[in-house]
Amino acid sequence: MPVTLVTGTSTGIGFATALHLARHGHRVVATMRNLAKAGPLQDAVRAEQLPLVVRELDVTRPDSIDRAVAATREREGAIDVLVNNAGIGGATPLELTPEAEHRAMFETNYWGPIRLIQAVLPSMRERRSGCIVNVTSIAGRVATPNQIAYSASKHALAAASEALAHEVAAFGIRVAIIEPGVIQTAIFENSASATRYDKASPYRQIMRRNGKLFAAGFRNPGKPETVAAAILEAITTARPRLRYPVGVDAEGLAAGRARISDEEWVAMGGELSDEEYNARFKRFFGIAL
Repeated sequence: MPVTLVTGTSTGIGFATALHLARHGHRVVATMRNLAKAGPLQDAVRAEQLPLVVRELDVTRPDSIDRAVAATREREGAIDVLVNNAGIGGATPLELTPEAEHRAMFETNYWGPIRLIQAVLPSMRERRSGCIVNVTSIAGRVATPNQIAYSASKHALAAASEALAHEVAAFGIRVAIIEPGVIQTAIFENSASATRYDKASPYRQIMRRNGKLFAAGFRNPGKPETVAAAILEAITTARPRLRYPVGVDAEGLAAGRARISDEEWVAMGGELSDEEYNARFKRFFGIAL
């Protein structure tokens, strides 16, 4: 029974993933920053008698990471699978994003996973076995205006994942990038900043259009359980891939961005009418705004 550590399991994707993996033969260490939010997960574990324990872990604190990893090794054994899911969001143009909020997103979305990877890699390398799953976002492949800090942090983790997959392939370690689109989660409720929409802002058009993209996603949102299924597939498949986009919008954005030039993408930020912008978005990405 593989020992699997999952971060950010109090709600959403992490919650669904912890349960899904426990139901499919993993001994899960479900971690979260605030154990006061563990009630629903623990209730599900008791109801189904699942092999899952809840442990405190704040990915922004190296001492918390060290304690959680050490406790897992002592009580459950060597970590076979690491799922880096914990993250925070934000939706603000770069000019309006305070540096502290920008840094907070990198601390949670990039440095937290990097520290955890460094904590588990030596054992995986020595055993020549293991799997590291990093939950990024489709915004980690298609750089998204009005979400620059969030998108940059997810791009950074995706880039590290791509290079890491190459570095550790010879040691039998698998690395996978999960790229959800709009999913029914509370990530923006946990944002470093609330979305700032000011009708007088010079960025109001970009902010409004970014909102329309999310509104389009929420008309047919992905579910956390779908992401959890993709994570299990990435861990267990005999034909692993590096990237797993999840959701109709994620697949459309990934495929469309690969087909158009950088200049066509940048030009969408120009002075287009809503009709022109919507038509291009539909043509390029297959998404009706």
